[in-house]
Amino acid sequence: MNDLDGPRRLHRGGHGCLRLLAVTLLLTTSAAACLAQSASPGSTIQLDTIVVEGNSGSVPLFVRERFFATAGGATLLTADDLPQTGNPTLARVLQDAPGVVVQEFFGGNDQPRIQIRGCGLQQNPVERGILVLRDGLPLNRADGSYIVGLANPQQAQSVEVYRGQTSHRLGATVLGGALNFVSPTGSSAPGSQAQISGGSFGQINLSGQTGFNKDGVDGLLYADISRRDGYRVYNESQRVSVGANVGVALTENIKTRFFAGYTDLSFDVAGPLTKQGLRADPTQVHGGPRVVAGVAVDPGPNVLRDRPRREAQQFFVGSRTTAEYGPHLFDLGLGYTYTDDMFRFPISSGVRVTKGGDFTGVARYAYKPVGSAALPLFETTAQYVIGSARRENYLNQGGTRGALFGESDLDASTLSLYAGLNIPVWQSVTFSPALSYSHATRDNTDTYAAARRPTNAYSPASPYTLLPNGSVASQNSSYSRSYDGWNPSLSVSFRPDANQIVFAALSRSFEPPTHEDLLATINGTPNSSPGRPNPANPATPSDTFSTPALKAQTATTLEGGWRGRQGDVSWDGVVYYSWVDKELLGLRDATGASLGAINADKTTHFGVELGLGARLLDRLTGRLAYTYQDFRFDNDPVRGDNRLAGAPRHLINATLQYQATEAWMVQAGLRWNPEKTPVDNMNTLYADPYALVDLRTEYRLNEHLTMFGEVSNVFDKTYASSTLIVDQARPDQAAFLPGNGRAFYAGLKAKF
Repeated sequence: MNDLDGPRRLHRGGHGCLRLLAVTLLLTTSAAACLAQSASPGSTIQLDTIVVEGNSGSVPLFVRERFFATAGGATLLTADDLPQTGNPTLARVLQDAPGVVVQEFFGGNDQPRIQIRGCGLQQNPVERGILVLRDGLPLNRADGSYIVGLANPQQAQSVEVYRGQTSHRLGATVLGGALNFVSPTGSSAPGSQAQISGGSFGQINLSGQTGFNKDGVDGLLYADISRRDGYRVYNESQRVSVGANVGVALTENIKTRFFAGYTDLSFDVAGPLTKQGLRADPTQVHGGPRVVAGVAVDPGPNVLRDRPRREAQQFFVGSRTTAEYGPHLFDLGLGYTYTDDMFRFPISSGVRVTKGGDFTGVARYAYKPVGSAALPLFETTAQYVIGSARRENYLNQGGTRGALFGESDLDASTLSLYAGLNIPVWQSVTFSPALSYSHATRDNTDTYAAARRPTNAYSPASPYTLLPNGSVASQNSSYSRSYDGWNPSLSVSFRPDANQIVFAALSRSFEPPTHEDLLATINGTPNSSPGRPNPANPATPSDTFSTPALKAQTATTLEGGWRGRQGDVSWDGVVYYSWVDKELLGLRDATGASLGAINADKTTHFGVELGLGARLLDRLTGRLAYTYQDFRFDNDPVRGDNRLAGAPRHLINATLQYQATEAWMVQAGLRWNPEKTPVDNMNTLYADPYALVDLRTEYRLNEHLTMFGEVSNVFDKTYASSTLIVDQARPDQAAFLPGNGRAFYAGLKAKF
């Protein structure tokens, strides 16, 4: 039995070395006393979330200090950390943030699986578990769901990562946390710049922005377009995004910033392959199950026939107003988003069209009597999001929109309240109690009027031969759900000197289900629509939708950490253990068809989040982001103490950078998943480990022009960047999503 089984042995009563280390650290930091969450990078006149006045640098010093002083998992990625690349994906942008796991699905502007501390891990596609913000205003819809491809790293000046309870003051009460993409402004990025890049698989990117700052008014206009043919046969993607923000100093104390933008996102869903298919040709797509000697083998979607695809457009407007009166700081945010989302799933789920709008109101108040303090003495936040949408479900008829089989009016609201203190107990110790409350409603009115819902199917033996259409009796899918949760937290921090902080925290989290959990299509197969579990028999009585009476997911989390810098070395380490009740799981069968969502009874999430940086030589620097995850069922009657599917246990991202001259930089990177990852909750099928090497270089021609280039996956490794997540897999199942092969990119950036 190797050492990696240690955490499992402790879970069953043994003494795993990793958990022993975690407990030791937690007890030590608790005994040392510490600070708390103040989760807030605070709310000063220059909010960390929007940097109202800004300066010539990308991130003001006081914002960095607030992140350093936060007692919990918090990472600030600045412009220096965001790579200039010809393939700008979320995975590339967030790879240096420990604890943030981004598994690419199709390699472009798609829907990568992104999770923090396992929250939202088991959705396919992932649409909940994290609060995603754009300049402090939610990109999430009112029910907590989001389209991750709408988060555009190309337009971020910095990215703020809040893990666990540090996100509560932003309105996120979930176990995972929050990501805030901060846009540049006319103050922080005056002048103009443009960038063109491209490379392998038909990748091309064009972007530009221009900003001004004059007489108390600043503004910035930006636009970008990114498209690619893709690594695989059916893998095209495109994103067009435009936006602007304008800041106005109304008085010496009051400042307002207005935001507006539009994003048009579309991509082909190339789908999974069997492990054998992945090894044979990772660029192909799966053609569905085959019938061999009367037995179906290689279960999975028929991508060639069903042509799954997503097309989403989102328009947003918003404003943030901040005011400062001595030690009193006020912030008011208002936002509206309208989203038009078409998702053509394989035939087992059909075509889902959702159109609707969401209003957000955010009010924050902070009291900071000591101006030099990194965190306010008191902070309170109220956030309310309300929205409605019209949803229509259609049959997938050979990759086109078929007959309507479902209509719903979806309504949702989420109220989040937060209040927290940061009380200096002694000179170096801060005590931080906080309390948050969440109230959520999820309502669906089934407006489908027909007495029967249509179904369609293809012959399993001849999957392009259409069988007679059928129908099933309509079952009303209406529901009305309400959820309430209180979430106290307590953290303590100890700062032995200005360059170190040791902390511990105990917190609760609360996550109600989304409409995607509460309203799922079921009883489909790779060759038949929802409501038709037997393709050959259109008359089999069957439900088309599942509307489970789900409970909210809650968790208690104990965490501790140490952050600091000494000479040429910096570090940021957090260890956490979460006891999760009623974890929300989106289950799929061996074919990948939806089984709907359930609440697990009890699960545990244990993890380590470690970031290191060092100057190794005069011109040589290195960075390391290490994430350890051990997420398990806790004595589940079916799954025992198995690992939760889809969570890689170890993820390592390491970078070495050599500054050859003042103008020329070269960089080597390692992306390493050293251990197999379970595809199913029964732990019978695994994705193989992999290690990838990347090379990058930049050369500054002059103060206005910079060239850059890169080679990713230098050794052309065939690997699964992600997998489907199912409850019980088969060895021949199409569940593996190929990562990109070797790719070359280059670009030019101009500033003027």
